[in-house]
Amino acid sequence: MKKLTLLLFIFSSMAFAAGGGAPHLDGADLSIYWVIPFAGILLSIAVFPLVAPHFWHQHFGKISAFWAVLLIVPFLFKAGFSITLYELLHVGLLEYVPFIILLLSLFTISGGVQLTGSLVGKPIVNTGVIFIGTVLASWMGTTGAAMLLIRPLIRANKDREKKVHVIVFFIFLVANIGGSLTPLGDPPLFLGFLKGVDFFWTTSAMFVPMLFLMACLLAIFFALDTYLYNKESSHPVPDSPEKLGFKGSFNLILLLGVIGGVLLSGFWRPHISFEVYHVHLELQNIVRDVLLLVLTVASWKMTSQTIRKANEYTWFPIVEVAKLFAGIFITIIPAIAILKAGADGALSAIISSVSNEAGPINYMYFWATGILSSFLDNAPTYLVFFNTAGGDPSVLMGDLSQTLLAISAGAVFMGANTYIGNAPNFMVKSISESSGIEMPSFFGYLFKWSVPILMPLFVLVSFIFF
Repeated sequence: MKKLTLLLFIFSSMAFAAGGGAPHLDGADLSIYWVIPFAGILLSIAVFPLVAPHFWHQHFGKISAFWAVLLIVPFLFKAGFSITLYELLHVGLLEYVPFIILLLSLFTISGGVQLTGSLVGKPIVNTGVIFIGTVLASWMGTTGAAMLLIRPLIRANKDREKKVHVIVFFIFLVANIGGSLTPLGDPPLFLGFLKGVDFFWTTSAMFVPMLFLMACLLAIFFALDTYLYNKESSHPVPDSPEKLGFKGSFNLILLLGVIGGVLLSGFWRPHISFEVYHVHLELQNIVRDVLLLVLTVASWKMTSQTIRKANEYTWFPIVEVAKLFAGIFITIIPAIAILKAGADGALSAIISSVSNEAGPINYMYFWATGILSSFLDNAPTYLVFFNTAGGDPSVLMGDLSQTLLAISAGAVFMGANTYIGNAPNFMVKSISESSGIEMPSFFGYLFKWSVPILMPLFVLVSFIFF
């Protein structure tokens, strides 16, 4: 904490000469080839665990760094030192660091809560846990709900012969679709809130589409889980049934503190900021991140290690996410810049596809935002299409409410399409694998699960709502 405080002090006092505006990266000047490092890291995440799992497990951090360096070095020659430094600091200080701090706090605090008692992975129990997680996700975030319930769900199914489908549907619903109803649920919606979208607009607008998907997926899951459960050779029953309860329940209070810290940064506007090479660090965001770190340390110090041992808690999932997403956040810089260039960028076909002379094409907003959110960071993708649709929250909540709904639904719902579509997806996968569950590969998840199950439902959503 002392080192962190010192770093914050140094950052706040770094008054780099700011003659003129911030260095500007013009996406219109970038060819599609600048997206190659981003595509490379995605392919590495997809292919290496499948063809060289041991090598990947030992060196995924180095592979992530390789793709980041492969972008940075030529980018220095293309854009110059000033723009490169600004873009790296911008994505690092305003996006990556807060992102990792939030994940770290939720991961650590939820890992200190142990659900005790005889929870057995029968279809009705599994469906109930996923339903509860889906409901909680909008109010404590997809990451918070996922980290709170994934370990109890894994323990409940430890004796099941078939359990991969349980984790996959947990990712679909708890780690993604459940976060649809409030800005607390998913980062894109929080960015919309910061842009002026009313807190409860999302609740009313997204409720019916989210309810439709939740009902369909829970019904499919219950039918599939029942079928697989009935095929199993035995159904273990606990020797001594115990009532359900919590250990480390004070962590739930800390979890409320995390939610409060996130809300604070959205509502509190002291209009105080510190500049680090043209990057403005606003006081409310610094306070939020420091608060989250304090809560993280409090949870680690105050929680009995026996609880964490019972939860099979390790640091590996958060380390894996931190290293891989560092590479993703860096290599994604040109892709987002090209998208922001709109009709002048190398991806102009995507931008122009969402509107015509008559106005916005809502179903195209849904699919364009959704598909890009499956492979890019869904938060900046949301902002790109939010601005493409005009960027005026009062208009988007009024005459263009269906357009804003399409953008919001695409960003949140289709984050479930891939492991990298939303941060908790990868964390749930990593925790499950640490517990001995052999999760499908990147392509296995995409083509065996999300394409055949989610895509038909998204087509229905498109027809019904847009």
